[in-house]
Amino acid sequence: MVSITRTSEDGKEVMQVQGEVDASSSIELDNAMKEALSAGQSKVMIDCTQLEYISSAGLGVFMSYLEEIRSKDISLVIYGLRPKVAHVFEILGLDQLLEIKDTRKEAEAYLA
Repeated sequence: MVSITRTSEDGKEVMQVQGEVDASSSIELDNAMKEALSAGQSKVMIDCTQLEYISSAGLGVFMSYLEEIRSKDISLVIYGLRPKVAHVFEILGLDQLLEIKDTRKEAEAYLA
C-alpha cells in the first residue's frame, strides 16, 4: 500500500511517497506524477525517505514521464532512497536517467 502527499513549497512541487509501490498501487503514483507535473511548477522534488519497496511497475511510472519532464523543461529530483530501493533504480539504469540525491538538502541544492 502506498500513501502519496503533494505540497507546494517555495516554488517547488514536493511529493512524498510512503510505503510500497507495486503493480496495484503504481496507479496512485502515476496519478500523483501526472498532477505534480501539470501543477505548473518547473521544479519537482520526490521524497522517497519512507518508500519501502518499488516494483518494476512503479519504476515504469517514472520512465513513462521522462520525455514530458524533458520537453517541459522540468527539473525533477528524487531523494532519500533506501539502499534496497536505490539498487532497483540502479539495476534498471534509472539512476542514469533521473537525478537522484541522498538527502533533501542535496535535492534542494540541485534545484537552486
